[in-house]
Amino acid sequence: MAIYAIGDIQGCYDELQQLLEQIRFDPAQDKLWFVGDLVNRGPGSLEVLRLVKSLGDSAITVLGNHDLHLIAVDAGIGQLHKSDTLDEILAAPDREALLHWLRHQRLMHAEGEHVLVHAGLLPQWTVGQALGLAHEVESVLRSENHSAFLEQMYGNTPQGWDDGLAGYKRLRVIVNAFTRLRVCTPQGGMEFKFKGEVENIPDGYVPWFEVSGRKSADATVIFGHWSALGLKVEPKVIALDTGCLWGGPMTAMRLGDRRLFQVNCSNPVAKHW
Repeated sequence: MAIYAIGDIQGCYDELQQLLEQIRFDPAQDKLWFVGDLVNRGPGSLEVLRLVKSLGDSAITVLGNHDLHLIAVDAGIGQLHKSDTLDEILAAPDREALLHWLRHQRLMHAEGEHVLVHAGLLPQWTVGQALGLAHEVESVLRSENHSAFLEQMYGNTPQGWDDGLAGYKRLRVIVNAFTRLRVCTPQGGMEFKFKGEVENIPDGYVPWFEVSGRKSADATVIFGHWSALGLKVEPKVIALDTGCLWGGPMTAMRLGDRRLFQVNCSNPVAKHW
């Protein structure tokens, strides 16, 4: 059995199919780990959702910010943006089943030495603590009261973690860290406007995975979300969003030997940073 971690898909269905052919994916023996953002901006979001859902236990996906945006729009909370490509999903006959499945996916997966998240982990969080915090949000998302949470989910504050946080402020920080984090202060204060290359990070901020003393540093964290960062493979950091949507390749890594597999983007949209 092989486990393949795959970077952000964002509706790039054709490239995903080509990538699965290249790795000779066998759902009876192999597993796929998706870093989130299955949908949006690309032309095949509906097909991507249907495919990943159909894989059952052969695929694990964590929720990304675009996936949560779709869930919020479906619930009548979020508003569609001009660049969104979610209409096909919202008009699909299996919309209810697809969104129910998506709403029941996780924010974090940990297995052995590996941790899978969409964006990052705050420096104060151990892997065990982060799993517990992810479960708090997952429980609310899966509940009948999830719309009330979605109404409070958006916002940039509080900017950092405090063990004393409660209610929707606590849940909002957890969601923001898992699905929006790129850079933070050494104390874990998050900044959300920055989307660019590392050399342009604002003063006072560093990539979240470079914070000295980060409590999850013993784990190997696999993530996406930061397409301008691109492919980054270090002993304990694996960044796999290579910006297929924006003209870069779509990337998979076989975790057993860290072999990389890539396919080129067939129809890029304009760069977003």
